[in-house]
Formats: sequence, C-alpha cells, structure tokens
Amino acid sequence: MKNNKLFKSTGFWILIFLAVVAVVTMVTNGTGTEASQAITTTEFVNELENEEIKEFSMQPGAGVWEVVGEYREEREIANESSAANLILFDDTEATTTAFTTVVLPNDATLGKIGELAEQTNTEITVVEQDQSGAWVSLLFTILPLVIFIFFMYMMMGQGGAKGGGGRNVMNFGKTKNEDVSKTNVKVRFSDVAGAEEEKQELVEVVEFLKDPRRFTALGARIPAGVLLEGPPGTGKTLLAKAVAGEAGVPFFSISGSEFVEMFVGVGASRVRDLFENAKKAAPSIIFIDEIDAVGRQRGAGMGGGHDEREQTLNQLLVEMDGFQGNEGVIVIAATNRSDVLDPALLRPGRFDRQVLVGRPDVKGRKAILKVHARNKPIANDVDLQVIAQQTPGFTGADLENLLNESALVAARRGKTVIDALDIDEAHDRVIAGPAKKDKTISKQERKMVAYHEAGHTVVGMVLSDARTVHKVTIVPRGRAGGYAIMLPKEDRFLMTKTELFEQVVGLLGGRLAEEIVFDAQTTGASNDFQQATNLVRSMVTEYGMSEKLGTVQYEGNSQVFVGRDYGSKRAYSEDIAYQIDSEVRRIMGEAHEEARAIITKHREQLNLIAEKLLELETLDEKTIKSLFETGEMPVEKGDEEYPSESAASFDQAKRALEKKEAKRQEEQEEEHEEEEREEKSSEEE
Repeated sequence: MKNNKLFKSTGFWILIFLAVVAVVTMVTNGTGTEASQAITTTEFVNELENEEIKEFSMQPGAGVWEVVGEYREEREIANESSAANLILFDDTEATTTAFTTVVLPNDATLGKIGELAEQTNTEITVVEQDQSGAWVSLLFTILPLVIFIFFMYMMMGQGGAKGGGGRNVMNFGKTKNEDVSKTNVKVRFSDVAGAEEEKQELVEVVEFLKDPRRFTALGARIPAGVLLEGPPGTGKTLLAKAVAGEAGVPFFSISGSEFVEMFVGVGASRVRDLFENAKKAAPSIIFIDEIDAVGRQRGAGMGGGHDEREQTLNQLLVEMDGFQGNEGVIVIAATNRSDVLDPALLRPGRFDRQVLVGRPDVKGRKAILKVHARNKPIANDVDLQVIAQQTPGFTGADLENLLNESALVAARRGKTVIDALDIDEAHDRVIAGPAKKDKTISKQERKMVAYHEAGHTVVGMVLSDARTVHKVTIVPRGRAGGYAIMLPKEDRFLMTKTELFEQVVGLLGGRLAEEIVFDAQTTGASNDFQQATNLVRSMVTEYGMSEKLGTVQYEGNSQVFVGRDYGSKRAYSEDIAYQIDSEVRRIMGEAHEEARAIITKHREQLNLIAEKLLELETLDEKTIKSLFETGEMPVEKGDEEYPSESAASFDQAKRALEKKEAKRQEEQEEEHEEEEREEKSSEEE
C-alpha cells in the first residue's frame, strides 16, 4: 500500500522528471570528455599557420566540414553561452586543449588547409560522413519535449484517478454525479414515517416510471420535476433515498454546490453532462440536493460582471424544459430556502409539483419514533405516545437524535435497556445541553435563579389554557442557569391574540419575580425579553393584532435574502414606524403589569415552589401541580425521578441507579426464594 501511494503521489513524479532532465542535460552537453572551444574558420587557419595546433580531424556534414582538433598548449575557454548545449553549471575559469569549427566545402579553403598542415607537420585525419548524425540531433531535440509532456500528463491525471475522472484537470466540465441505483440503497418508503402525503406524491412518480400505461391512457404526462421544500431535518433527502431504493431505474444524485467552480462556464457544462448521462439511461431520475446553491434568483449578484451561478441556472432551465426537452428524465430537488429560488425554475413544466415537507404532527412524531426505536431495546415504562406529545416542533432528525442520546445516556449509566429516565435526560440535553453540576454558583445567585424560574412557573400555572408547565429546574445547562419547559396541550397551527399575549406574560414572569422578591433586575431575563419582543412585534406588524394600526401587514415573515432585499425601501413611513414602536412598548407594558398582578396574588405559591427548587433542584409536572394547588408534595415523591440532575456528579448518579437496581434484584430474589419454599412445602404435604 505504501509503494502504491508513493507511485501515485505528484511529488514522486516531479522528482523523476527533474532526474531525467539532469540526465538529458549531461548527455546533450557531451560524452564526458573535456569541454571544447568553438572558433571561427579564420582563427583556425591563423592558428594552424602559427603552428599552435597539434592535430585535427575533418568530417563532412550537412553542407560543411566539421573540424575537431587539439591545441599544443592549454588555453582558457571564453565565457560564451551556447544554444546547442544545455549547460547547468558554468565555470568561467575552465581550460582546454580541444576546439571545434566548421569549414566551407570549397576547393580553395580545403587546399590551403592541406598545405598549411603539411608545412607545420600537423597531423590531419579525414573521417567519413556519419549517416545517423541527423537522426541523433533530431532525437536530442525532441526527446526533452516528449518527456516533459509525458510527466505533465501523469501529474495532471493523478486527480482524475482518485476522483473517478471528475477531478481531472482536463475534466472540469464533467459532473461528479453517480448512479446510486447501482449501489445497495437500503432505504425504502417503509423507513420514511410521518410524511404520508409527501410520500404518496413520490410513490406516484415511481409508479409512473414502472408502469406508465396506466397514466398515459388517461392522457397524463409524467411530471418534469418535484421540488421538496421544508425546514432542515424534516426528511427531504431521506425521501429521495427512498425513491432511489424503490424506483428500480437509474438514479443520479448530485449536490447543487458541485455545479459551481472557479472557472467560468464549468457549471453550465456540468449541467449538460448530467442531463446527457440521464437521457442515455432514460427513464431515469436526477436528484439535486440543496438546489438553492445554484437556483437563486437572477440579478441578485449585486456586483456586476459575470455571474457563474446565473449561467448555470440558465443551462438548468433549458435542460429541464427547453427546445429539445428531457423526455424520460424526472428531476427531484430539495431545498429549505424556496423563497430565494428563481420564478422561472418554479413554473409548471419544470417543477410541476412543490411538496412541502413540514414538521410532523403528534401522529407523525409517534410513527417516526417507532421507526428509530426498531433497533433499540426500549423498557416497558417508555410510552412513545407520551414522548411524541412532549416534543412539539421536533423534526425527524431531532427525534432520531433524541433516541440516540437516550441510548448514549443508558450506556453511560451501565444499563441494558433504555428507560423513561434516560429519555427524559436526553430530552433535556437536546433542548438545553448537558447539565453542569460542577459549575460554581453563589448562594444568592442560586436563590435568584430559583425565584426567577418559580416566577415563570407560577404565571404558567395561572395562564394554562393553551400551555402547561412540564418541568422546571435550576440545574445549569448550556448557557442557562435554569429553565422552565412549557409545552402546548396539543399541536396548534393557529394561535389567538389572547394565547400569544399569555405567552408574553409567561416570559416576563421571571423578571417580575426578581423585582418583587429582591427589588433587583438581573441579566438572566435577556433571552426572555428577546422572545417576548419578537412575539409582540409579530403581533403588530404581521398578524394585524393591533387596534391602533389595524389589519395591515407592515413586515413579512419571510427570511432575508440580501440579493433581493438589499437597497429596497421600507414599506411604511416614519410615522408608522413610530406607531409600531409605541404599540410594541404598550403591549409589553400591559404584559408586564399582568405578570406583576399574578406574582403578587400568588406570592405564597411562588415562595413554596422556589424553596422546593432550592431543595430538590428539579420539579416535574405532577410535583408542580401539587405544590401550586395544595401546597404539599405529592404522595410519591419525585426526588429520585431525575437522578442525573439531583446527584452532584455523574458518579453519584450512577451509584444511585446501581443501588436502586441492586435493591430491586434483592426483592426479586427474595420473592423467588419464597416461591421455592412454598413449592417445597406443597410437595411435602
């Protein structure tokens, strides 16, 4: 394996290339003999006449006579560069006795050279013409160029070998898609729960590909595209995987970001290549994940010049529904920002169906929990229906993470099954983060946190028409020193003005408890104010719940898209903006006074709940209800209900659970022994 990696590395081939260049340089620089000096014909004749030349040889070449000779004495070589030789190291002080020159093949010159050689007793040798000289010269001229091209090709081809051809320097225009139908895709529609209507839309597409005659007989055409939109984690990509597993046709999967490169025109070329591959394998399906990376509204570049994304989008529009069409190719795309997509991409003929994959309701959440609980040992005290009711707003990814965290908590506690305590702990970890029992908190600060959370709890118990207090704790988790969990009694898609106002009052209950009990204001209510302000501002500007401003929507509820919203003017005047701010302050003031009245009226319950929080740190729904209504703890105390929070550390929590488990085993063993004694006594009788 190490040798293969060595041969595939670019650095290895660079070293080989440099070594070959050095060898070629040595070869073209001579055969290893000492360097020779090139002189002119006139210099050669004069030096021959002055008896400075010892011997020389003459060989006919290409139109001239090549002369190679030797001086009688050494002489310095002139520092001149030669275009014919590749000299890596130049020595200006070198000496030599050899020389070279060329002589024109006329009778007068050759005759004079012969006479002077005879007069000076200089040895002269005539060599026959070398027929291979021209080929050798041509070889040494072309060979370095051929070697250079070969090694450049090898180095450029390494990326393509690793990336399946998609990352080769010469293959920028090729897509990196893969036909996942050839792999073992194990996801089926039965693995997708909580999205029955969305699943039915895709089941129909799969059935059309398998048996189109049933649809074409009624004049129906196959949908050109299906856009899956919705919040993150709702299962859009999972639905596409299920289609790949069920369709039985070639399924090409690619991410929207893979179309865009640093080179202009590469994205459009990859779109063409993707659809060409899909058309060759038709009927087929193309899945583009996160299509908003390439399908955003045109004209949103804000900087001028060439926008590579726009060219890629133009090519995608043409391929989906252009002059030639894309018969037999269905495009499925997923995005969580459909509001930024180009309108031309969303029209019928391109994306005929836009399927909203939203957050599941309580029925869907239970079905999703069942799917993810298949391979996990669940204890008998776990009710998935209760968990589904306690997790409003959770997506499929959130629920999967909840059960996975439950399994990790159970494994950390040394259990073999996942019980209700593990799931409750995992629920708190998912919402607020892990507990921080070692965090140092002063006695006064801990007391203020307890009264703050008790204030939320008291207001939540009084205004309990829509939401109920599920749990309250002063155990630090994440950035929160404590928190109170308020859950809706049922899934709600519409909220009334009264319910929103009560929710704002509940958020302000913590600050009012601090003001009434300690006559102080702390920074712990900053997140409460943020949520409350956003709710009130939405009531005024979006939902038309202000009598002063009327039923006019001044602000939209869509997310900001800079390319579209940059530089756009506000849809209302400065006077309306002042009135909006005034209404927000008015409603917040009314909620503040309402919370003050509730806390003042139920001061005894506030003190009692705060004291129990300081004692037990965590109170569940049953304990809170008993304390608020009767002023006493319930019959079955819940101090062991949350051992991970009541214990000072994880080790203490684990020892408490082990002790409880050992006690349970002892009771079972005693019952078993008693049964055996009864059986023996009955046999003896």
